[in-house]
Amino acid sequence: MDLVSIPANPVPDDVVTGTIKTSDGVNLRFARWHPPPGRKGTICLFQGRAEFIEKYFETVRELRSRGFAVATFDWRGQGRSQRKLDDPRKGHVGDFSEYETDLEAFMREVVLPDCPPPIFAVAHSMGGTVMMRLARKGSRWFDRVVLSAPMIQLAGSRDSGFAKFAVRAMRYAGMGSAYVPSGNDTVVASGPYIGNHLTSDPVRYARTKAVLEAAPDLGLGSPTVAWLNAAYRAMNEFTDPAFPGKVRQPLMLVAAGRDDIVSTAATEELAIRLRAGSHLIVAGSRHELMMEQDRYRGQFWAAFDAFVPGTPLFK
Repeated sequence: MDLVSIPANPVPDDVVTGTIKTSDGVNLRFARWHPPPGRKGTICLFQGRAEFIEKYFETVRELRSRGFAVATFDWRGQGRSQRKLDDPRKGHVGDFSEYETDLEAFMREVVLPDCPPPIFAVAHSMGGTVMMRLARKGSRWFDRVVLSAPMIQLAGSRDSGFAKFAVRAMRYAGMGSAYVPSGNDTVVASGPYIGNHLTSDPVRYARTKAVLEAAPDLGLGSPTVAWLNAAYRAMNEFTDPAFPGKVRQPLMLVAAGRDDIVSTAATEELAIRLRAGSHLIVAGSRHELMMEQDRYRGQFWAAFDAFVPGTPLFK
């Protein structure tokens, strides 16, 4: 599938795009960029909920300027990957293991055959949830993983016991494909800059909005009841006191100081307990660290540069 290019957000050079099929029959759009001279390996880039490949073109350039090949894809149900429900604006899965199936296909069909080792990962928000679960299971692919504002716990009232109970009850009542309460088909990042919860950078916010205006099919609205219930189940795994000790994957968790989408405190608490984990809180940043003002992005990239590549912690 072709990538969407606009003057404010051109496609980085040397790209290969295509479609792969997962083991359960879902079509996923992928893109990979050839390694530049002096290559250091490959970065696999895993997006958050309601995102798409085009949103990360600037990030791709940052990574390639550091000598890395880059490979990425759209999760099922978003971007230009296959969407399950009749309403394409609904963000929907029944279980987060479906995202692991996506990642398995991506690694098997795209990364391992065509991308140079060593292999590292950068994952944002929901992508961080997927990567953290894989790390506990002993993921065998990545030398090191950087998580940007990982979805370890939702912020504020969305993490309340009442919210979890209500969503679970709606799921069991057969309302899994409905939007979450107060949710709708309004595309994420399509509204005015003022009042957005994603970034304090008006230029980068406008860039994402312009891509969505040029290609409305990339957009996604609120999640479904089933998606949120699945997210709660996935995040609940991180509350197990034994969870940190099962993670041997070297991880860098970078959290945003002004994040009101995911809990920065929960991210910090988990990072402190990880055997091979380190963390940084970027004071003042909103949720999307890689789409933030340069003064915040610079701190993220400094942490990345100090961590990837690095000396193996386990042999």
